[in-house]
Amino acid sequence: MPINILITIALLLLTAFVLSRIFTLPRNIWLLFISQPLVMSASPIIVFIGGILSSKMANDPSLATLPLTLMILGVAAGSIPAAMLAKNKGRKFAVYTGLTCSLLASITAIFAAKLALFELFCFASLLIGVGGAFGQQLRFAAIESSLNSDDVPKILSILMLSGVFAAFLGPEIAVVGKDLLNSPYGYAGSFLLMVCLTLCAMLIMLAFINPTSNHDEAVGEARPLSEIAKQPIFLIAICTATIGFALMSYLMTATPISMHHMQGHSLNETKWVIQSHIAAMYLPSLFAPWLVKYLKLKGLMLIGTLIYTVVAFIALSGHEVMHYWWALILLGIGWNFLFLTGTSLLPQSYHASERHKVQATNDFVLFGFQAAASLLAGWVLFNAGWHWVVITSLPFIVVLFIVVGFYHKKSLAIQAAAKIN
Repeated sequence: MPINILITIALLLLTAFVLSRIFTLPRNIWLLFISQPLVMSASPIIVFIGGILSSKMANDPSLATLPLTLMILGVAAGSIPAAMLAKNKGRKFAVYTGLTCSLLASITAIFAAKLALFELFCFASLLIGVGGAFGQQLRFAAIESSLNSDDVPKILSILMLSGVFAAFLGPEIAVVGKDLLNSPYGYAGSFLLMVCLTLCAMLIMLAFINPTSNHDEAVGEARPLSEIAKQPIFLIAICTATIGFALMSYLMTATPISMHHMQGHSLNETKWVIQSHIAAMYLPSLFAPWLVKYLKLKGLMLIGTLIYTVVAFIALSGHEVMHYWWALILLGIGWNFLFLTGTSLLPQSYHASERHKVQATNDFVLFGFQAAASLLAGWVLFNAGWHWVVITSLPFIVVLFIVVGFYHKKSLAIQAAAKIN
């Protein structure tokens, strides 16, 4: 593999070693930390080059974001099967099912790029999404591997931090592998390198042990999903993560096409913006455990929402590289805070016996809305322009402020009840 990719993987291993000496956590956490970026790299590849490659292969350029939309739809469609398979066969079996799907998807994408078949590339993107659905379940596997529920925000932060390496691996693979294999519009070699990373992840996860202990014990009778969904904490958790994720995807999906295809910025400039954005999505996880300690989850949620407001202002200010860069950097940070908040709150809404169906429902809703947002981004961008992509995001930011207020009110009510008791 090229030297930049090897250096990134070496840094990933070094970071895992250093963090394992700082935080005393189960071995599963560190295996997930190392393997997750190798598999997650597929998503940045599709985000970065999916629209660019599709705009050349598709008859209608407004369909350029369709592969990304199908990838996210694949995540949504695979969420429930991934959770059910983990429940019935164990986390490790589910992990290898997802890795196998990702491997087949990468091979299919190689042929799609070589044959310049847009429909086949769409199918490969859908398969990448299905494999990604199993990858998304890794955060729940990490939670279940913990010995102390108080470690959950810390574990999620550490696992999200590993996404920084995916931020660099994915776009780097896309550019380095562009001409590695002959293909009409390039990038077939990018997916060949993705095959190599997936095989590495398969080898690493051989050492993974299915989580056991008290997480597998049913606590009380399992409630119907309709009853669980009526809980305020469930609604707060799912709304925070879903709206935060959908808005991030909406703006991120439109960015490479707007920058490179419409504004004429170079491929390297576009790559830099996307890499910076994905790094910003995960790098704040270095500080998240301390932020949660001092600001609490409600403070983190408010800051994430305020950051999204600033993103909209910057994105409306111009089309220069730095406008895109600052907007996408802040978009990534805001997403981190909102996603961490929503994911940390979700376990408070279910008992151990209910976890799989609630986790599946959460991911299905989250990635279903993300898929709709990514598809809508392409349509709005080609028909109304970048500014309208940003303007149409504003009502959802208002909804986030309403959710923040609702959570703050609920927290005050809980504190008042505790004082009375």
